[in-house]
Amino acid sequence: MKFIDEYRDPALVQGLVRGIQQRAARIGSQVTIMEVCGSHTQAIGRYGIRALLPNTIRLISGPGCPVCVTSGADVDRALHLARQSGVLFATFGDMLRVPGTGGASLQQLRAAGADIRVVSSAADCLELARTHPSREIVFMGIGFETTSPTVAAMVAACYERGIQNVSVFSVHKLIPPALQTLINDPALSIDGFLCPGHVSTIIGVEAYACIPAAGRAAVITGFEPVDILEGIFLVLGQILDGNKEVTLQYRRAVSPEGNKRAQSLLEKVFYPSPAEWRGLGRLPASGLAFTEAYQAFDACKRFPIPEMVAEEAVGCRCGDVLRGICSPLQCPLFGSRCSPAHPVGPCMVSTEGTCAAYYKYR
Repeated sequence: MKFIDEYRDPALVQGLVRGIQQRAARIGSQVTIMEVCGSHTQAIGRYGIRALLPNTIRLISGPGCPVCVTSGADVDRALHLARQSGVLFATFGDMLRVPGTGGASLQQLRAAGADIRVVSSAADCLELARTHPSREIVFMGIGFETTSPTVAAMVAACYERGIQNVSVFSVHKLIPPALQTLINDPALSIDGFLCPGHVSTIIGVEAYACIPAAGRAAVITGFEPVDILEGIFLVLGQILDGNKEVTLQYRRAVSPEGNKRAQSLLEKVFYPSPAEWRGLGRLPASGLAFTEAYQAFDACKRFPIPEMVAEEAVGCRCGDVLRGICSPLQCPLFGSRCSPAHPVGPCMVSTEGTCAAYYKYR
């Protein structure tokens, strides 16, 4: 199959592994590379990439899972909104089991009678609004730059059609500000980044300029074994020649300028605003708030929400995992109290979560 078999070719994999070993030997010291995409984390586990690398190459996972980086306070706000009378709360499936303060979740609320619907896309809210005209449809807008344009499109459609019973609880996140925070983190020493392929289809190459500006290597890669290994090979090449830049490996899906139409739609409906990230704290210009023309669709303005002070589960190290400070194996709850069947933290809930990947492919 085109674009699949060729990127899983054993001969290409073996050649890249040899090239990585040679470049790692020439560098002669440990190299730390962070992947900033939950799909990369899953692929690295699925294909056993770490086992193919020399000991001097250390792969760590970053805040690449939108469900995981949603702060505890935002989970509690979602629970508050879902409890409101007359509200039909719509969300993507991964959010259902994410625990808030005290272990409460949307799944538990739904079992207790709250009207919480799982949708496959933001556009499903248009049909919910049509079939439930007397209900307030509140959609939990979650995701990075890949997902947020679809939410912007849904909101713009509601505006144009005069649909007034839809609002969005926006907990969207923007990747570049998080990367800058990771670069500046004194507890980390990252030599290079594997940048997220899906996000890059929207934002393009220049959005990662902060990485080479800080003297780090950056490669935008796809999700097959050859993609990831070539990304690592290219990162090592940048380290060897000292020419730090953003290299586009995933050319079959990403254009250097990104998706201009999606970017324009995002700028029309949203603007960058401060946002709280689990593990990273409050980052400036890292979330999305509604522009003036679309503020009527802001669920936080439509429904009064009290101040939330979240309490994290004792012993859970999801925040440290998302920062790359520790691996899931260093969390005392991993595989014992915390498992996919009984998650304590969000990193074990989502299919893109680092803990879920380590558990599945351990």
